[in-house]
Amino acid sequence: MECGAAGGFSEEQFREACAEIQQRAPAGANWELLVETLGFSIYGLLDQQTGLYEYKVFGVLDDCPPALLADVYMDLDYRKQWDQYVKVQYIYIRQRQELDVEGRKIHVVLAQSTSVPQFAERPGVIRVNQYKQSLAIESDGKKGSKVFMYYFDNPGGQIPSWLINWVAKNGVPNFLKDMAKACQNYLKKT
Repeated sequence: MECGAAGGFSEEQFREACAEIQQRAPAGANWELLVETLGFSIYGLLDQQTGLYEYKVFGVLDDCPPALLADVYMDLDYRKQWDQYVKVQYIYIRQRQELDVEGRKIHVVLAQSTSVPQFAERPGVIRVNQYKQSLAIESDGKKGSKVFMYYFDNPGGQIPSWLINWVAKNGVPNFLKDMAKACQNYLKKT
């Protein structure tokens, strides 16, 4: 298994994402299946400290090849057009690698929040200080992509439990739906 290290992320972190995509469900007893939708299974693990969920998502996006999906995900300008949740302010580092795992090509994107004091917070905009995401994508053997996504987001402050539940049941599926649509439109755009 060749997984090279890059910049702010360790080789081990890339390896972990490589390993996750080969499973169909998270290891560990505390992960609960929250919702199955659009060909995806969305699991949650309650973080006792914050009362927020960490998410692991497994599934297939049809008609969206891995390289295209990774391009769409990495294109920040384009993301502002399709991602309805991008209005919140994130400052983070991210890296993309194409890995070879026993002859299988896997695209991995890792992202996590970072502290940059010179960027002042804007009034009326929530700054997310705790954010972590990993995405692993490989071919589903046809024209689509097999996808694993890990996601944790803490905007701070008191978040009502109804909103936490809404994100689990609707926010994550909506993001996946929007990303699938964005793939189709990206081809027309370029």
